[in-house]
Amino acid sequence: MEAVVYSNFRNNLKSYMKKVNDEFEPLVVVNKNPDEDIVVVSKDEWDSIQETLRVMRNEYLSTKILKGLASFQEGQLEEHDLLEVNDD
Repeated sequence: MEAVVYSNFRNNLKSYMKKVNDEFEPLVVVNKNPDEDIVVVSKDEWDSIQETLRVMRNEYLSTKILKGLASFQEGQLEEHDLLEVNDD
């Protein structure tokens, strides 16, 4: 994860915003006071983080995902035909 000092970030805001969006990598913006450091992420990355948190806070979903992952890692796989859904 790249880090940049606040003044450089401020002076080159547009290019840093483009870089964060294009490279899907967070950017740490550091200040003289470390308590004021921030992390900049793209909106798509932020939305992804929020969705992951939402799923992990849902006990039913997170348990189902972890069970599925364990089954996959143990080679317990089943093949199914795809069903067509008619939206009429």
